[in-house]
Amino acid sequence: MQSSNQKSGFTVRLADPDARRDSAAGSSGKSFAMRRRNRHGRGLRGEVVLPTHPGYRTRSDRFDDMVMDSAQRLHDIWGKTLDGVRFGVDEIPPDLEQLAANPSPVPMGSYTPAAGGEGPMITVYRRVVEQASPGPEELQDLIHDVVVEHTAEMLGVAPETLDPVYRRRY
Repeated sequence: MQSSNQKSGFTVRLADPDARRDSAAGSSGKSFAMRRRNRHGRGLRGEVVLPTHPGYRTRSDRFDDMVMDSAQRLHDIWGKTLDGVRFGVDEIPPDLEQLAANPSPVPMGSYTPAAGGEGPMITVYRRVVEQASPGPEELQDLIHDVVVEHTAEMLGVAPETLDPVYRRRY
Protein backbone atom coordinates (compact mmCIF):
# COMPACT_ATOMS: atom_id res chain seq x y z
CA MET A 1 0.00 0.00 0.00
CA GLN A 2 1.47 3.34 -0.95
CA SER A 3 0.16 6.76 -0.16
CA SER A 4 1.51 10.04 -1.40
CA ASN A 5 0.85 13.63 -0.66
CA GLN A 6 0.79 15.41 -4.02
CA LYS A 7 0.92 18.89 -2.54
CA SER A 8 4.01 18.40 -0.41
CA GLY A 9 5.92 15.94 -2.60
CA PHE A 10 6.82 13.22 -0.09
CA THR A 11 5.73 9.60 -0.16
CA VAL A 12 4.76 7.28 2.67
CA ARG A 13 5.20 3.53 2.12
CA LEU A 14 3.19 1.40 4.45
CA ALA A 15 3.71 -2.28 5.15
CA ASP A 16 1.44 -4.89 3.60
CA PRO A 17 -1.79 -5.14 5.67
CA ASP A 18 -2.05 -8.88 4.96
CA ALA A 19 1.40 -9.45 6.48
CA ARG A 20 0.29 -7.55 9.58
CA ARG A 21 -2.79 -9.69 9.94
CA ASP A 22 -0.73 -12.90 9.59
CA SER A 23 1.87 -11.82 12.17
CA ALA A 24 -0.75 -10.62 14.65
CA ALA A 25 -2.81 -13.80 14.42
CA GLY A 26 -0.33 -15.82 16.49
CA SER A 27 -0.76 -14.08 19.84
CA SER A 28 -3.13 -11.61 21.38
CA GLY A 29 -0.50 -10.05 23.66
CA LYS A 30 -3.00 -9.49 26.48
CA SER A 31 -2.96 -11.22 29.80
CA PHE A 32 -5.96 -13.20 31.01
CA ALA A 33 -6.99 -10.40 33.38
CA MET A 34 -7.07 -7.87 30.54
CA ARG A 35 -9.16 -10.13 28.27
CA ARG A 36 -11.93 -10.58 30.81
CA ARG A 37 -14.95 -8.42 30.19
CA ASN A 38 -16.01 -7.76 33.75
CA ARG A 39 -17.02 -9.68 36.84
CA HIS A 40 -20.30 -11.03 35.44
CA GLY A 41 -19.33 -11.18 31.76
CA ARG A 42 -21.72 -8.42 30.70
CA GLY A 43 -19.24 -5.79 29.54
CA LEU A 44 -18.37 -4.80 25.99
CA ARG A 45 -16.40 -7.41 24.10
CA GLY A 46 -14.58 -5.21 21.63
CA GLU A 47 -14.53 -1.91 19.89
CA VAL A 48 -17.74 0.03 19.50
CA VAL A 49 -17.22 0.75 15.79
CA LEU A 50 -17.57 -2.28 13.55
CA PRO A 51 -14.96 -3.00 10.85
CA THR A 52 -17.55 -2.37 8.13
CA HIS A 53 -18.07 1.25 9.23
CA PRO A 54 -15.97 4.11 7.88
CA GLY A 55 -14.77 5.17 11.36
CA TYR A 56 -13.09 1.83 12.06
CA ARG A 57 -9.30 2.05 12.31
CA THR A 58 -6.97 -0.72 13.43
CA ARG A 59 -3.99 -0.02 15.69
CA SER A 60 -1.64 -0.38 12.75
CA ASP A 61 -3.74 2.10 10.71
CA ARG A 62 -3.59 4.61 13.56
CA PHE A 63 0.19 4.07 13.83
CA ASP A 64 0.57 4.71 10.08
CA ASP A 65 -1.43 7.91 10.46
CA MET A 66 0.83 9.06 13.30
CA VAL A 67 3.93 8.53 11.12
CA MET A 68 2.28 10.45 8.28
CA ASP A 69 1.39 13.29 10.68
CA SER A 70 5.00 13.52 11.88
CA ALA A 71 6.33 13.47 8.32
CA GLN A 72 3.85 16.15 7.30
CA ARG A 73 4.82 18.30 10.27
CA LEU A 74 8.51 18.12 9.35
CA HIS A 75 7.67 18.84 5.71
CA ASP A 76 5.66 21.89 6.77
CA ILE A 77 8.69 23.18 8.70
CA TRP A 78 11.44 22.31 6.20
CA GLY A 79 9.56 22.44 2.88
CA LYS A 80 11.58 21.61 -0.24
CA THR A 81 14.48 20.18 1.78
CA LEU A 82 12.39 17.05 2.39
CA ASP A 83 10.97 16.68 -1.13
CA GLY A 84 11.53 13.16 -2.40
CA VAL A 85 12.03 11.68 1.07
CA ARG A 86 9.97 8.54 1.61
CA PHE A 87 8.63 7.60 5.06
CA GLY A 88 7.62 4.03 5.77
CA VAL A 89 6.37 1.68 8.46
CA ASP A 90 7.54 -1.91 8.91
CA GLU A 91 6.52 -4.32 11.64
CA ILE A 92 10.01 -5.24 12.88
CA PRO A 93 13.59 -4.55 11.79
CA PRO A 94 15.18 -7.00 9.36
CA ASP A 95 17.49 -9.54 11.05
CA LEU A 96 15.84 -9.02 14.43
CA GLU A 97 17.34 -12.24 15.81
CA GLN A 98 20.88 -10.95 15.23
CA LEU A 99 20.01 -7.55 16.70
CA ALA A 100 18.46 -9.15 19.80
CA ALA A 101 21.59 -11.26 20.36
CA ASN A 102 23.67 -8.08 20.79
CA PRO A 103 23.51 -6.18 24.08
CA SER A 104 22.67 -2.93 22.26
CA PRO A 105 19.02 -1.83 22.07
CA VAL A 106 16.94 -2.74 19.04
CA PRO A 107 16.56 0.23 16.65
CA MET A 108 13.18 1.96 16.48
CA GLY A 109 13.74 3.13 12.93
CA SER A 110 16.26 3.34 10.13
CA TYR A 111 17.50 5.67 7.43
CA THR A 112 18.36 4.34 3.98
CA PRO A 113 20.19 6.72 1.61
CA ALA A 114 18.89 7.37 -1.89
CA ALA A 115 19.70 4.63 -4.39
CA GLY A 116 18.50 3.44 -7.77
CA GLY A 117 16.64 6.60 -8.71
CA GLU A 118 14.52 6.57 -5.57
CA GLY A 119 14.80 9.11 -2.78
CA PRO A 120 16.03 8.44 0.74
CA MET A 121 13.86 6.26 2.96
CA ILE A 122 13.08 6.65 6.65
CA THR A 123 11.46 3.58 8.17
CA VAL A 124 9.79 3.33 11.60
CA TYR A 125 9.48 -0.14 13.17
CA ARG A 126 5.97 -0.35 14.60
CA ARG A 127 6.34 -3.22 17.09
CA VAL A 128 9.59 -1.89 18.56
CA VAL A 129 8.19 1.63 19.02
CA GLU A 130 4.95 0.31 20.55
CA GLN A 131 6.96 -1.81 23.01
CA ALA A 132 9.19 1.13 23.98
CA SER A 133 6.30 3.53 24.50
CA PRO A 134 5.35 3.93 28.18
CA GLY A 135 1.68 4.18 27.25
CA PRO A 136 -0.75 5.01 24.46
CA GLU A 137 -0.70 8.70 25.35
CA GLU A 138 3.05 8.96 24.72
CA LEU A 139 3.06 6.93 21.48
CA GLN A 140 2.60 9.91 19.14
CA ASP A 141 5.48 11.77 20.82
CA LEU A 142 7.78 8.75 20.57
CA ILE A 143 6.92 8.22 16.90
CA HIS A 144 7.64 11.87 16.17
CA ASP A 145 10.96 11.65 18.02
CA VAL A 146 12.02 8.61 15.96
CA VAL A 147 11.04 10.34 12.70
CA VAL A 148 12.90 13.51 13.75
CA GLU A 149 16.05 11.56 14.75
CA HIS A 150 16.35 9.72 11.46
CA THR A 151 15.48 12.78 9.39
CA ALA A 152 18.16 14.72 11.28
CA GLU A 153 20.62 11.88 10.55
CA MET A 154 19.75 12.14 6.87
CA LEU A 155 20.25 15.94 6.81
CA GLY A 156 23.32 15.87 9.05
CA VAL A 157 21.91 18.22 11.69
CA ALA A 158 21.03 17.90 15.36
CA PRO A 159 17.45 16.73 16.08
CA GLU A 160 16.82 19.85 18.20
CA THR A 161 17.68 21.98 15.15
CA LEU A 162 15.30 20.05 12.92
CA ASP A 163 12.26 20.36 15.19
CA PRO A 164 12.13 22.73 18.17
CA VAL A 165 9.80 20.45 20.18
CA TYR A 166 12.02 17.37 19.87
CA ARG A 167 12.39 15.78 23.30
CA ARG A 168 13.69 12.22 23.45
CA ARG A 169 13.10 10.96 27.01
CA TYR A 170 12.87 7.22 26.50
